[in-house]
Parts: sequence; C-alpha cells; structure tokens
Amino acid sequence: CHLSPALHRLPGAHACPFAVSTVTCPDHGFLCPGSPGRLVEGMERYELDALPWQGPRLGLEELQKPELGCWARVQSICVSLLKVPLMFGFLYLFVCSLDVLSSAFQLAGGKVAGDIFKDNAILSNPVAGLVVGILVTVLVQSSSTSTSIIVSMVSSGLLEVRSAIPIIMGSNIGTSVTNTIVALMQAGDRSEFKRAFAGATVHDCFNWLSVLVLLPLEVVSGYLHRVTRLVVATFNIRSGKDAPDLLKIITEPFTKLIIQLDKSVITGIATGDESLRNRSLIRVWCDPAGSGMESIHNITRQKCEHLFTDTPLPDLAVGLVLLAGSLVVLCTCLILLVKLLNSLLKGQVAKAIQKVINTDLPHPFSWLTGYFAMVVGAGMTFVVQSSSVFTSAITPLIGLGVISIERAYPLTLGSNIGTTTTAILAALASPGDKLASSFQIALCHFFFNISGILLWYPLPFTRLPIRMAKALGERTAKYRWFAVLYLIVCFLLLPSLIFGISMAGWRVLVGVGAPFLGLLFFVGLVNALQARSPGRLPKWLQTWDFLPAWMHSLQPLDNLITRAALCCTDRCRSPEGWDEREGAARDKARLGLDNPALSYPEEMSGAAVRVGSPRLTPHGATRL
Repeated sequence: CHLSPALHRLPGAHACPFAVSTVTCPDHGFLCPGSPGRLVEGMERYELDALPWQGPRLGLEELQKPELGCWARVQSICVSLLKVPLMFGFLYLFVCSLDVLSSAFQLAGGKVAGDIFKDNAILSNPVAGLVVGILVTVLVQSSSTSTSIIVSMVSSGLLEVRSAIPIIMGSNIGTSVTNTIVALMQAGDRSEFKRAFAGATVHDCFNWLSVLVLLPLEVVSGYLHRVTRLVVATFNIRSGKDAPDLLKIITEPFTKLIIQLDKSVITGIATGDESLRNRSLIRVWCDPAGSGMESIHNITRQKCEHLFTDTPLPDLAVGLVLLAGSLVVLCTCLILLVKLLNSLLKGQVAKAIQKVINTDLPHPFSWLTGYFAMVVGAGMTFVVQSSSVFTSAITPLIGLGVISIERAYPLTLGSNIGTTTTAILAALASPGDKLASSFQIALCHFFFNISGILLWYPLPFTRLPIRMAKALGERTAKYRWFAVLYLIVCFLLLPSLIFGISMAGWRVLVGVGAPFLGLLFFVGLVNALQARSPGRLPKWLQTWDFLPAWMHSLQPLDNLITRAALCCTDRCRSPEGWDEREGAARDKARLGLDNPALSYPEEMSGAAVRVGSPRLTPHGATRL
C-alpha cells in the first residue's frame, strides 16, 4: 500500500496497512480504513491475527536468565520436584470435583430428566428425542448416565431402538458442555483463551455437524438401525457384568465421603416406577461392611458415611450447595494447574513435550498419526470411563499451546469412541431376553461416532470442525463474553426452541427450519466467497456494510455490555471519557510493539485529529 501505515507491525503478524484515506488501494483493490470506526475495527482484527495458534515460543525466557549458582540451582531443582506431586494432587481434586459436579446436577435435575425420558409420545419425534438427549445430558452432566438410562429403558421394553437413536445423538452433543465450561477458566489471557475455547468447541462442532447429516439420513433410511441389527444378528452376544471403572477406584474413596447417590431412582422414574417419585436420590443405607449396622425389615444394612447422610435439606438444596462448592474447587484447581504447568513446561522440557505430541509419524506413515491419536484418546477414555474428564484434562494443555488444535481434534474423536464402551458394558448386563435390543442401541452410539469420523476426518478439506472451532476461538478472543453467550444459546436456548417447534408438528418444523437452514447456508457461502474470491460477488455483496451494524457485527452488543459492566464498577461513565494517555500506555505494554516509542492508540488519535474527527477510544477501553 502506498499510504503511510498507522500501525507498526506486531511480532508474528502479517503486514497489513492501516492508513487514513478513503482512496482505493491499487495493491489490493479495497478501501483503506479512513474513518475512526474503520481504524478501530482494523486494529482489533490486527491484534487478533497476532495471537498465535501454536502457543508461545517456549524456552526463550531461559536464554535470558543469568547463570545460577550451585545453591540456587539446588533450590530450583527441589522446587520443581515439589511441583510434580502438587500438580498430581490438583489434578486428582480436579477429577473429583467433576464427579461431584455430576452428582450435583443429578440432585438438582435428575428427577426432571427421568420425567422427560418417561414421556414416550415426545420421544417418538426424532427432533424432540435429539433435544431431550441434549438437555438431559446437560442436566446430569454425564453422557454415561444418560446413555445408561436409555439402555435400561430399551432393555425394559419401554423404548424402541429406533426411537432411542436420536436421544443417543443428543447425548453426544450434551456431553461436550463440560470442557467448554473448563475453557472459561483461561479467559484471563486472550491468547490462551483463544486456543482453549477452540480446543473445547471442536468437540461441539464435530457433534453438531454429524447430527445435521446423520439424523436426517437415519429418519429417511434407518441406516444406523439396519447396520446395528445386522451386527447383533451376526454375533452370538452373551450377557455379562460391567467392567471395573478404573478411575472410580481412585476417586471414590474421596467422593464417597462427600456424597453418595442412588442412581436407580432416576432410572426407576424413567421406566415408570411411581413409588420412587418421592424417594430421595441421596443414599442413606449402604451394603454391609462391618460394624454400625442396623436391621430394617429383616435386611441388614449399614448407614452410609458421607456429609449429607442425615441432612434435612431437600435434594435440590443439596444439589445447589454441591454445585457451588464443586465449581469453586474446579476453578481453583484448574487455575493452579495452569500456573504449575506454565512453570514446569519451560525450556527444553516444553520443547520435548510439544515435539512428541505434535510431531507426525515418520514418512511414509505420517498419514496414520491422527488415527494413532484417536486410539490414544479412546484408550485413555476407556480407562477413566468418562469423555468429559479426558477432554476437560487436555483443554488447559491446548490453551497453553502444548497440544495443537490439529492434534486435539483426533484425540477428541477417539474420546468419543472410548465413551461408547460405557453403554456397551451396560447393555451386556441386561437380561437375556432383552440383551439383543440393549446391545443394538449401544452399538448405535458406537457407529454414530464412527460415521461422524468418516465424514469429518479422513480428507483434510473435510475437517470443517477445526476451521469452525478456530473461528469461534477468534471471536471469543475479541469478545470474551461471547463464550458465555455461546454456552447459553447452544446448550439451552437453541435446543429448547427446536423442541418447542418440533412439538407443533413436522409441518411447522419444516416451515420454520428449512428457511433458517437455507439462510444459514447462504450466509456461509457468501462469507467464504468474500474471504477467498470477492470478485465473483456483486459489489454490494462483497461486504456486509449495507446491513445495519447489529446484523453483521457484535460490536454494538459489545459496547452495550461494556457500558453495563462499567456501571457495575466505580468508573460508571462512557468509554469516550477515559484518559487516552493511560489507555495508550497500558496497550503499549500489553501488545509489546516493536517500536515502544509509538503505539497504535497514539497514532490513531493523531490520525483522527488530522481528518477532523473526534479523538478515539483506545482499544483497551472495550476489554471486559
């Protein structure tokens, strides 16, 4: 661009001119941002481009450190050795808090989930069944619990296999909410938050895309139902027992001291046992294991030993108490884990870990690297018997840049396969006469994930979930409140809206859904053409500027949220009244510009004065 740049180049970012002009640039054919609004928008986009996806260049700070003495080196080694058991301790508490969080959600909404499953008229509608699977899994915070309930209903004859398939698909979507919540804990650093949120939402994007393709295919052709019925008929399946839950062996001694639940109450309500409706989910009597036993109706039992054994509080109150406590412990452990990992993963250690995790297999087997990662993800999930625990554990590592998004994607897909073993093992424990149906619905869960992998992984251009997750990560790095909005819309508002429309009949659903999907496809196509070949579009469609700002940008909503947030503090005034010199110094330190004598807000304000515009708000004023 022949115009003088208004911003010095940021480290690691591509060159892009920001100048004060409304003349078309001969280099790229577009208008250079000449108004203050365009300057601010350009600066924000420029900052986001400078946030790396690969993580920081680890080890640079060690080169700048002075040589340590002998005693200081011994102290450093001792501190590092102490950090390792401390890290495993926080990881143990983190996993335990996830278990307690699941129990809290079951106490707060478990009976509601059972009532939802009980209504067979609703579950016969495929779209309603999908939404029920999402909402119930979000309520109980465990796809293992929801799929086990579905298997129990099929084995008891209350639910047909064909009707249960959409619910299984919905449970796959609902289970990804946990690691998305975990990603919120890294919102303090934009670069880490960008990577962590993208790594968490790649699971959501894969599940939603798979459902958009496979649910209509299943409704029309019965693909999953036919394939799984053929597999069950081919093999002679015999009833067995559940395999041991290896993670529970480690965590249960601690979590059992906090709360113990009788999950058969939820399953009983779902299967129509009205005698369990007024029964508490909190377990009071356990199997006999020594002294302290009482005899009730000629049955010897031992009173359970946990914090809420004799509580007078209702299930909802206990659930809310546990929810608050487990969230506090989860957030604290995650923050401390991230800090410990930051301090441990430095220098050559970090380089070695990154190289091992993100490096492909040697040629000519490099194309097998992703599939090997899937096997690792499936194996780890089988060991811990929870995809939520595995994906939540790798989310902080993605945020730190230790695991790349491209490597996290196959690990997540493998975790999706590993979690299907829970339903398969639950089916193997079914009665002999219902074993075939139970095993068939468990296999539907498995083949749904396999089909999704065949759709969205083998060829590089089909890996849309990675590109979608990166777009969400960039949007969240710019507007951090967007992450909370995403959670509310994708896991509560949108499923509830679809559920309500589907209950009005399939004609209403098609009448509302078809135009919406058509509009969504059109917007996606235009966005792709605008980014890659704008010359193919009419001039008025090469940008969305012909629309009102609130229809194509989150900036108006961001301004509203910023003002609301400021009014909750002692600086309740318009961002335009902030001291620009203070904002410039803060942004200068945050961005780390190549030329510290010149920062973008200073240049931008000068440029605004030259064109006769009012002085502009520094970008830092819009940060939440």
